[in-house]
Amino acid sequence: MDLLLDGFATALTPENLLFAALGVLLGTAVGVLPGIGPAMAIALLFPVTYAVGPESAIIMFAGIYYGGMYGGSTTSILLNTPGEASSVVTALEGNKMAKKGRAAQALATAAVGSFVAGTIGTVLLVVLMPHVADVVVQLGDPSYLAIMLLALFMVTFVMGASKLRGFIALFLGLAIAMIGTSTGQARLTFDQPLLSDGIDVVVVAVAVFAIGEALWVAAHLRRKPLEVIPVGQPWMSRADWSRSWKPWLRGTALGFPFGALPAGGAETPTFLSYAAEQKLSKHPEEFGEGAIEGVAGPEAANNASAAGTMMSLLAIGLPTTATAVMILLALKSYGIQPGPQLLDAEPALVWTLVASLFIANTLLLVINLPMAPLWAKLLQIPRPYLYAGILFFASLGAYSVSFEAFDLALLLVFGLMGLGMRRFGIPVLPLLVGVILGPLLEERLTRALVISDGDVSTLWGEPVAIVVYALMAILVVAAVIGSLRKPVVASDSTVPAEKEEAKA
Repeated sequence: MDLLLDGFATALTPENLLFAALGVLLGTAVGVLPGIGPAMAIALLFPVTYAVGPESAIIMFAGIYYGGMYGGSTTSILLNTPGEASSVVTALEGNKMAKKGRAAQALATAAVGSFVAGTIGTVLLVVLMPHVADVVVQLGDPSYLAIMLLALFMVTFVMGASKLRGFIALFLGLAIAMIGTSTGQARLTFDQPLLSDGIDVVVVAVAVFAIGEALWVAAHLRRKPLEVIPVGQPWMSRADWSRSWKPWLRGTALGFPFGALPAGGAETPTFLSYAAEQKLSKHPEEFGEGAIEGVAGPEAANNASAAGTMMSLLAIGLPTTATAVMILLALKSYGIQPGPQLLDAEPALVWTLVASLFIANTLLLVINLPMAPLWAKLLQIPRPYLYAGILFFASLGAYSVSFEAFDLALLLVFGLMGLGMRRFGIPVLPLLVGVILGPLLEERLTRALVISDGDVSTLWGEPVAIVVYALMAILVVAAVIGSLRKPVVASDSTVPAEKEEAKA
């Protein structure tokens, strides 16, 4: 508690408070705008923060993360276009409420639910993070290697809709991570001296997120203006409060543990929360027609998972979302390695960050709830102007990494790869996790084999490693059984891929 109070003292300084407010506003803005998420925002701002202290930069990035999770609900409710994948469920009931003239109530329950869940999740982070770090710090290299393999496995095999596409993205990321001479031997450098130090992850992240998304939007740009449902000042009646508070708590209980799992993310708990509320609601007939519980529960699960993600990032050193990957990059750029030793090595930074999460969560409610009509107007920005600015800042950010024109060429190459990944439905997150964890995997594997004089059995010689590998085997068996039980769709009912894409 003393460390947390010291963290509040640092986070509440005028400079850091300004960075927190800036992060919240930027995060909400990028969450509101379709196709732009907090991961892209952090990727664009990452090179700009080199001149800023680590506390201020991380505070701003945490505000962007929480703000992006909140802002995604606005487009889901007003446009039926989720700004984030985790806001897909919110669109199911939120947009129906908006079309019935209850947009203000939908936005209010999303905002208050995000605040409640974010606050409870951050309290759980304070309580559990030191204990998790104490357990993880005692693990040997084989156990830590197994946990990282579990993260790669879950982000590709469990969370993705297509296992094949997930593994394609993962192997692309691992291949990019191998480029360079980190082992003393040149790998995949193609006799290019500028590749001898490897490819900076910032260039890859900015290209895949910003350039790939901008090219994708340009290829599918529609000249028809977006029709935004008008919204007044968000408010909730007594009946809305009575129907929302239980879904808020249940969504929090689902969101936090899933966010803390390696490669957990927010998509699974939001769907589970929606299913739970549909089962437990006293008004099941309203689901599909605009039930407020279908907005309150998933939005709470969404924000609670963000706090769980921070615990996995800080205490274990594993990023479970694309935004967590970017925050991990920011920490490493300052010479800080997230993981079990972080709480002992950088206690001031960790607890300042945790305190800033409480502050950012409060600022979200105080600032953004009255500004809901303004965020709705933000949706009317013409897409060509918006993405032209994104391309400019992406190029500037990539060039500022090492001030080499070669990085701009890499930016274009990986941007085209990002466009191709979106075209063929290949997820971005496995690629980024592969780029980040690839060198760490190699380091842990090498160290474990060196200590054991090359005995491969040491890789499963610790209890934690055995449990992790057993869990992975169970998940594979469960997935195979589930696929065998799926009914075979008749060929005459199959819709051609071209027609499906045209409908989309």
